[in-house]
Amino acid sequence: MNGIYYYVIAFILIWTIAIVFKNQLTDHGVEVNFPILMWRTQRLRGFIDRLANRAPRFWKWYMNLGIVISTGFMILMAGALVYSLKTLVDAPTVSLVVPGVEVPGSPIFIPLLAGLIAIATVLIVHEFSHGILSRVEKININSIGLLLFAIIPGAFVEPDEEELNELSRPAKMRIYVAGSMANLTLAAIAMIIMMVISSFIVPMVFEDDGVVINRLTSDGNAINHMSEGMVIRSINNLTVNDMASFQKATNTLKPNETVNIHTDQGDYSFQLKSNPMNRSLGFMGVQVNANNVIADGFDNQFYTPLLWILMPLSELLFWIYFLNFAIGTFNLLPMKPLDGGHLLENLLSYIMPESAYKPIVTFMSFFMGIIIVVSLVVGLVGSPF
Repeated sequence: MNGIYYYVIAFILIWTIAIVFKNQLTDHGVEVNFPILMWRTQRLRGFIDRLANRAPRFWKWYMNLGIVISTGFMILMAGALVYSLKTLVDAPTVSLVVPGVEVPGSPIFIPLLAGLIAIATVLIVHEFSHGILSRVEKININSIGLLLFAIIPGAFVEPDEEELNELSRPAKMRIYVAGSMANLTLAAIAMIIMMVISSFIVPMVFEDDGVVINRLTSDGNAINHMSEGMVIRSINNLTVNDMASFQKATNTLKPNETVNIHTDQGDYSFQLKSNPMNRSLGFMGVQVNANNVIADGFDNQFYTPLLWILMPLSELLFWIYFLNFAIGTFNLLPMKPLDGGHLLENLLSYIMPESAYKPIVTFMSFFMGIIIVVSLVVGLVGSPF
């Protein structure tokens, strides 16, 4: 089933329950104001307090470093977004990513279950870190909770705004960068574990045996000829043993040429389209994974079934890394209401009066927002030029 149907079903169920049982839910801290569904609680404040009080000096030191790192990413992300205008028509840089859904114009497809788990880690570590630093700086937390905008999930920690505004600039910046620093930290941890598994454990336990098709995209012609689960052995007589040889073979493909693919289920030929990310390359419309088989030394052992957990675990770690890094750095763009916009505002306040830096932040927010919206539109419906 297409992932979009799961979201539609979830949307209908959640909002039907919310509307029917609105009065009962209100008694438990749930606010139902379509399209926003919000649950507030006080229960986790004690847990956040314990984390904050356990090592307040560490949190302050770490987020002081985080201000420097976040400022660097803020500049890099702003520069990358502006530079993306150069390739906007052929390869939009900004695109939507929705777990389990093939988004037109997006080169990335995120599996439904792994994507939802990864997004949950993004929300949890981001908001909890804002809460921890708020308590380290002695700011009261009014509430903690979850929200749903239509069917888009979110989480929040609400520090006392008046107390927050009275803090020193370094203290406020530590709170603002805490969420993204937590995402970047988790991304680094997930990447390291993933690399240990994929670079050391998996090569020792598994052997490559071609590549297996795990998804066929609607914007390529392979979907009309091939099926998921096929193992590709060669492309245009170029042997495909692993992911590297598959990439090497696909880099030789040209738009509109006929490709010949040999698989474990027969031979297939069809015309190529242009690669959405590089118009000079041919595009089949297949996404593959390495076709792994258990090495002889590990086969027929009592623990062999457990070894297959390594592959989905490595994939899950990849998406935890990818989404935490992508969303964490995106949140550092110098535009409000993102944390990067608040960081920029406080940095500029050191060198200029409010009457000067406020218009700059407003302009940057508008400028960055326009680029993002245009990139999304071009990716979804194509360029009008």
